[in-house]
Amino acid sequence: MYRKIDSEILQKISEIFPSERIVSERERFEDYSHDEVSGINCYPEVVVFPETSEEISKLMKLANKYLFPVTPRGAGTGLSGGALPVYGGCVISFERMNKIIELDEENLMIELEPGVITGELQKYVEAHDLFYPPDPASLDNCSIGGNLAECAGGPRAVKYGTTKDYVVGLEFVSPTGEICSLGGKLVKDVTGYNLIGLLIGSEGTLGLITRIILRLLPKPGFVSDLLVPFKTFKDAISVVSEIIRHKIIPSTIEFLDRESILAYREYIGKPVQFEDASAQLIIQLDGVNKESTEEYYEKIWNICEKHGAYDIAVADTQQDRARLWEGRRCLLDSLKALSPIVDVEDVVVPRSRISEFVEEVYKIASEFNVRIANFGHAGDGNVHVNILKAAKSTEEWDENLPLIKKKIFKAAIAIGGEISGEHGIGYVKKDYILLSTSEAEIKLMMRIKQAFDPNKILNPGKIFE
Repeated sequence: MYRKIDSEILQKISEIFPSERIVSERERFEDYSHDEVSGINCYPEVVVFPETSEEISKLMKLANKYLFPVTPRGAGTGLSGGALPVYGGCVISFERMNKIIELDEENLMIELEPGVITGELQKYVEAHDLFYPPDPASLDNCSIGGNLAECAGGPRAVKYGTTKDYVVGLEFVSPTGEICSLGGKLVKDVTGYNLIGLLIGSEGTLGLITRIILRLLPKPGFVSDLLVPFKTFKDAISVVSEIIRHKIIPSTIEFLDRESILAYREYIGKPVQFEDASAQLIIQLDGVNKESTEEYYEKIWNICEKHGAYDIAVADTQQDRARLWEGRRCLLDSLKALSPIVDVEDVVVPRSRISEFVEEVYKIASEFNVRIANFGHAGDGNVHVNILKAAKSTEEWDENLPLIKKKIFKAAIAIGGEISGEHGIGYVKKDYILLSTSEAEIKLMMRIKQAFDPNKILNPGKIFE
């Protein structure tokens, strides 16, 4: 189907990139053969490290001429196999395109390259009293280009939205090698189709993003986090809709179920706060000042107490807030310490039905005698379902995992949900997309793909075949 990277193609690639920005030895491919999906490796035949859009344009024209596949890669923190070179070929790593080009404080916007790490972007703008809200759990390691490719969300989505809500302009290289510029430092723009919206969340299948303009917000004057333990999981989730019904919109409402709390307890090997809880909520409030934020404390506590909460911890200082969030941020590491292979799913359901969905997940776990931990974004209904292989044999795991996943996805769809809230379909979920997406919709997506990428060379094997 695709041509292998042979000596002729390597020679042509070396005419575009200097030797120090080309890797062609298999022993150096390991870092580029996987993302954060457990147990899957796909090896490229060459890796290149561009520094300009022009270099990428030349490479894509070369790929179309010789018909070899190209896989874009950010920081490799994805959880859907989106950056795996499943057909070999060339991996384009954006790690050297990591410059912040301009901070425009007059327009509250920032222009940067896709390899900038999301956490570093946040620190940079916050030093100027500005704020970039999207905060995926991997923010200290993931890149902003990868965030755009997956339309990353994070805990603050309940109040501030996701990546798509902050992109006002971008430059990209099309699969056929054209350099295109969309939008700009504009608040409004309805000139033609919304191609920016089409590129965001397209998982690197429609274009290679090379420059980004993001809108920023003023930095909140005060932030406080609340940790609230509950006697039952159902009680914890019932609080979410009740808080919002009272016209209180926290920036974050996260939940951890009992399995997640115990996993973190086992991981650090010492007691954790409220470890006897059946569920915990982390509620973040922000505002202009401390007084405007603290007025919501009592309202939230009254709501929580009526719904089974038995205590509350308030973290106002940066140190206390970091300590409170430590458990949530490292939950995946906690689970991987218990089971080297963890299948991470990220379904999304109406937030009022999270408890109903998780109850179904518990039934599935019991049916297959498997350990499943649930945590995620209660404020927007995004549930991270983590299936642990643990001591299961490889044969049993391989046989049962597709059945478990299918039941989980069907349970979400049955109550109005979808199979991915923020991780994307990528490589690992493409066999399940027809559970929630009609054949007519898939055919429409395929026609869009054909229009952008007639030779099907950009990130093939993702979303659908």
